[in-house]
Amino acid sequence: MNKILSADAMMKVLNDWGVKRVYGLPGGSLDSTMNAIYNWRDKIKYIGVRHEEVGGLAAVAEAKWTGKIAVMLGSAGPGAAHLLNPLHDAALDHIPVLAIVGQVPSDKMNTDYFQEMPENPMFASSAVYNRTVMTPEQLPEIIDTAIRKAYELKGPAVIVIPKDFGWVEIEDNYISSAQKYSTPQWQQPANEEDVEKVLDLLEQSRRPIVYFGRGAQGAADELRELAALLKLPMVSSYLAKGILEGNEEFYMLSTGRVATKPGVDVARAADFVLFTGTNFEFPMFSEEATFVDVNLNPSVIGARHQTKRGILADVPTFLRQLLNAAKKRYGEDGANYASARARQQDSDYQAWYAAAVEDKKQWDAWLAKRAERNTNPVGFESVYKVINKMAAKDALFGVDVGNVNIAVARLLSLGGGRRQVTSPLYATMGFGMPAAIAAALEYPDREVWSLSGDGGLAMVVPDLITQAEHELPIMNLVFTNESLGYIEAEQDDTHQPHSGIKLQNVDFAKVAEGFQVTGFTVHKAEELDSVLQQAQQVTRSGKPVLVDIKITNERLLPVEQFPHRRSGEPDVIADFDKFVEHFEAEALEPFGEILDRHGVKSF
Repeated sequence: MNKILSADAMMKVLNDWGVKRVYGLPGGSLDSTMNAIYNWRDKIKYIGVRHEEVGGLAAVAEAKWTGKIAVMLGSAGPGAAHLLNPLHDAALDHIPVLAIVGQVPSDKMNTDYFQEMPENPMFASSAVYNRTVMTPEQLPEIIDTAIRKAYELKGPAVIVIPKDFGWVEIEDNYISSAQKYSTPQWQQPANEEDVEKVLDLLEQSRRPIVYFGRGAQGAADELRELAALLKLPMVSSYLAKGILEGNEEFYMLSTGRVATKPGVDVARAADFVLFTGTNFEFPMFSEEATFVDVNLNPSVIGARHQTKRGILADVPTFLRQLLNAAKKRYGEDGANYASARARQQDSDYQAWYAAAVEDKKQWDAWLAKRAERNTNPVGFESVYKVINKMAAKDALFGVDVGNVNIAVARLLSLGGGRRQVTSPLYATMGFGMPAAIAAALEYPDREVWSLSGDGGLAMVVPDLITQAEHELPIMNLVFTNESLGYIEAEQDDTHQPHSGIKLQNVDFAKVAEGFQVTGFTVHKAEELDSVLQQAQQVTRSGKPVLVDIKITNERLLPVEQFPHRRSGEPDVIADFDKFVEHFEAEALEPFGEILDRHGVKSF
């Protein structure tokens, strides 16, 4: 029987599973692993980073982009600790990743040896599979099992490997399960009784909406048809934004704080919510609203709200069932829906829909006017107008957290083939640039952008050199407002003094040049278009570029505080006129007034 080093047997398993690259930073405890990575360099690329956390975040982002297992490395002790952040992000987003973690030699374990620490307990709260390899012979099997578990349980797997095991020769007889494993294709129709009950509840409601999440992926046509047939305004989670084009009149985008005003308005005013394919939302719905929760995961049904009905089904299948049932009950064009609704008092659903559409048109017009401002420093609206015009139709965006998320939710066009990846639930700063690195490696023929604030980019900026080393043509934009703006707004809302949110101004263009990346700076609005065009030419030559945009620190309109009426609920502002004057939002009406104009009763 042929012999193989245990670490090489591990790489053989990774190759069987289709792993294309490993992100990491060498350490003494990873010597045998690095040797095996070298041996397998023609099949699995090593992406060396300057900080393990960046490598871990890039691996998580790669798995988010592709849906396939991605691999990160962390050496014993500090290297392992640096993986905690990306693994928790993967855990909250249910992302399959594999962390290969070094450990001191097996004969030194439990002796307080240099860099020794009990590593498995660190990952107990994030990993779906968390083991230390006990013998060299186990290594390929444990790696194989870890990948299966990561896929099956939708989360991170962690394998700790004592340093000496990888150097041991073992029998080359392990056959991985990669070719035998298949990811389940979840298609679960709803009970017909449940579908009919949803139609009953829609008929009985006055102000119905659909709220959908990523579980509605692939059901864009069904959402559009349902909205047209039953005149339903729709709102989504922030992450589901790209499912629709974004310019549909019925689609109000997202609700909460990372949201739009029409998204918040219709969510707050709705008395019936068809909550589909998500467990992600900020509390913005009326406590008196009736909820129907449709999800493939039974444990999350009713987790966010008291539900009138919980429906175990995958959303695309459910929406098709609902459409078919609606056409059968109301006719192919929905003509009989009006008469069915007319039996309910004060249930002018068409007026409700028209009011929502007017609210969105008003919002879009306000944003468009702000994008034409020639103010200095430049505003987010002007920047994203240029991005939307310049970015390729299938561009990929690695998005950091903070105000940049609010801007993306409101301003970035994600229709067509455009996609974004971010850290939504764990919300770890510094995510945007690693996500862009992963995108550029995985999709070399697509345009990649990194969108970060100055706080987030400063955490990961040394890995600009990783972009330069691998010649990744990434358009890195950093929005410099010299503040942790998202936290500054929270401190304002709690009426506390600003504490710890001020950031020193950094010349990120000069920093980029030091890392062998071309840098530009935008100081004035009139420079924006020409500078970004110059930057785009750099990326088209196959090299990364960074543009430091000195942006206003004006707070983006807190739409979650915009009242339903000028006075009364929700009582979040003292003086409406001062509120809208401060945010230059005089053109925006409280939604309650729009509803009044359409004859729709609300609170």
